[in-house]
Amino acid sequence: MLRALSRSHAPVARLLSPWMTWGLEFKEQMLRKKYEEEVGSVAEERTKREAEEHRSLMALNDAENLRMGQIREQRMQKEAEATELKKREADILRQQELENYIKEKERQILQLQEEAKDFITQDNLDQRIGEALDNPKNYNFAIDKEGRVVKRTAFQR
Repeated sequence: MLRALSRSHAPVARLLSPWMTWGLEFKEQMLRKKYEEEVGSVAEERTKREAEEHRSLMALNDAENLRMGQIREQRMQKEAEATELKKREADILRQQELENYIKEKERQILQLQEEAKDFITQDNLDQRIGEALDNPKNYNFAIDKEGRVVKRTAFQR
């Protein structure tokens, strides 16, 4: 640019101070460098560097994704094991509760069978009436403050 200025405008170039010509040369160098970076071999090198950096960052990202995936798998496996353990414990507890319920019902059935021996049925009705008439009971009594039973009633056999 300065060459172009100096050839076509020689009188003007002589009027420019050395500092101004140096500033123009510097500007021209900067523009040329910028042009080289955008278009030339520097741009190719920068593109290669960026592509290599991108590849290395992608490899790093893939490695981190793999590591996090393994951690996630381990966590999910532990959670599945814990869930399975809780399920087994709940099944055992439910089984124990069922066994206790069955034992209680069996006990109630046995108790009812024992009580059924004293039930009055059609078969033992006459026998029970006879026993009641042969053994009269008097429920007419009182209990004093000391807890003694007082039986002074008119009807006693």
